[in-house]
Amino acid sequence: MHQIRSLGKSLKEALLAAQSENRLTVGVYESAKIMTDDPDSVSFCMLAVDEDFEGDIALQIHFTLIQSFCFDNDISIVRVSDKHRLAEIVTDESKQLEDAHCVLITSPAEGAWEDPSLEKLHLFCEESRRMNDWVPEISLLGR
Repeated sequence: MHQIRSLGKSLKEALLAAQSENRLTVGVYESAKIMTDDPDSVSFCMLAVDEDFEGDIALQIHFTLIQSFCFDNDISIVRVSDKHRLAEIVTDESKQLEDAHCVLITSPAEGAWEDPSLEKLHLFCEESRRMNDWVPEISLLGR
């Protein structure tokens, strides 16, 4: 339970740090564009599911393609269990909650310090892959 809380906290910290540095991309199509145009800039990917995910075949296809791209390009990827909580963190009132199904964190500028929260998440993803959990899930806890 402690690791779950710790990972959720690290994810929130990494999101807020990336947001303050303008290194977040929110939305499936926006993320796909970044992955196509500049795949080396992508550091971390989050896929968020909600109650509509199971019935949305197009979204499932997008997720499969994004996951495959991340595996092929050695990008850490996780599922986030609460899309609404993720949206609260990464969007403002002008954006729709639906845009938060996919969120990317791009790499910091050359010479910038590595974010310790993001490093912890990368290690978690590495460890999960060693145990054949290719897209581990992280819960974002309340405020």
